[in-house]
Amino acid sequence: MTTRKTFIQQMGLLTTVAVAQPSKLWAASNEFESKRPPLAQRHFTSEAVEAMIKKIKSGISNPELGWLFENCFPNTLDTTVDFSVQNGKPDTYVITGDIDAMWLRDSTAQVWPYLPLMKTDPKLQQLVAGVINRQVKNIHLDPYTNAFYKDGSQVSEWKHTDITDMKPGVHERKWEIDSLCYPIRLAYHYWKITGDTIPFDAAWKESIVLTVKTFKEQQRKDGNGPYTFQRTTFWATDGVPLSGYGYPVKPVGLICSIFRPSDDATIFPFLIPSNFFAVVSLKQAAEMLNAIHKDQALAKECTALAQEVSAALKQYATATHPKFGKIYAFEVNGYGSFNLMDDANVPSLLSMPYLGSVNSSDPVYQNTRRYVWSSENPFFFKGSAGEGIGGPHAGMDMIWPMSIIMRGLTTTNPAEIKQCITWLQATHGGTGFMHESFHKNDPAKFTRKWFAWANTLFGELIMNVYQKHPQLLNK
Repeated sequence: MTTRKTFIQQMGLLTTVAVAQPSKLWAASNEFESKRPPLAQRHFTSEAVEAMIKKIKSGISNPELGWLFENCFPNTLDTTVDFSVQNGKPDTYVITGDIDAMWLRDSTAQVWPYLPLMKTDPKLQQLVAGVINRQVKNIHLDPYTNAFYKDGSQVSEWKHTDITDMKPGVHERKWEIDSLCYPIRLAYHYWKITGDTIPFDAAWKESIVLTVKTFKEQQRKDGNGPYTFQRTTFWATDGVPLSGYGYPVKPVGLICSIFRPSDDATIFPFLIPSNFFAVVSLKQAAEMLNAIHKDQALAKECTALAQEVSAALKQYATATHPKFGKIYAFEVNGYGSFNLMDDANVPSLLSMPYLGSVNSSDPVYQNTRRYVWSSENPFFFKGSAGEGIGGPHAGMDMIWPMSIIMRGLTTTNPAEIKQCITWLQATHGGTGFMHESFHKNDPAKFTRKWFAWANTLFGELIMNVYQKHPQLLNK
């Protein structure tokens, strides 16, 4: 995610970040030259990914859309992965793009669309196994950290401004529930697709022990726990009140997340979409522990915690909106207070079916879906360039392509999917890539020119449409 220092530099008050021309000028030129690095400069090449690009692009009649897909889908492999073998094990360090650090969340999301292609590409499978191994190392270093460096030689820009337990190798230490959920998501689906259990050794099992321990500490049944975070900053969303513990919660079984997946501080620490994600992840971990390690005790601990959080969600996760009825709140505190909004970053309320947290047909989710994509959501923006959800991280009137992509991935309505693709094609600002956010009235004003998660997620959407609604790519 964008750090505040980087964000200021890139925003340039929204006047200098975008040097390319708007999409409509590119479309008029009919010149869609590849924006991929030359083959010799690509970090990793997968035969299966290249074959998929060729196959899907041949099914896209719109040259600009085909160009966007070819640029975006392999962007993680082309530019962000650093694969090696360490102590006989694959090791893959994955940066986010323009920030040289590895987020547990982003690294999973960046390689996620490639998982189905591992079956025909052993090299790609080794790359993903390397991500799992690297994530395990990072969790062992500090389960409360969201972003890490390749090694301890890099010095964090936050070292002298953050009041928290900064260790060598830590880029930023913001506690977010989803940081420990995403590695389980990657491990579980890697295992299901390949049947390979080699990455799931004693060190991996210990990372699950640390995950459960951290989740339980942040249920705050026995005090606030060991984690605090404060930062010397003028950005309100980077600071955590009350000595770095956040505003108080009632210990009802939910898990505190001091930061959102946007890396912005929560208002009420029980972040609902992340708690739903934790339930899914704990169940997946339990299944793996039973099947691979035969550790029934640890598996039962995971299952029991998942059941406890699930029960608390049933009691505390919803609120009644005057227009949309019963919906999921974004954040609650267990005392009856709640925050109604949604943020573009995943896990979000909109994205819950994508993560397997709720069924897309759930009436409460459908009410919530209508709510978050409306002017009742304070971070929903609609302008001449498009419409979508943003968040405090990039500021007002800034739409995140991620939210538009997620809308397309969580609907079966062809017209809705087509509309999402149309917005995305029209708002890349002439660069041929997705961005963190763009201004609702001018896609040439954007943040983060190199944001691999958004690029790969866009590729996932197009691949999904090709498989389920191919006719939409030929209109």
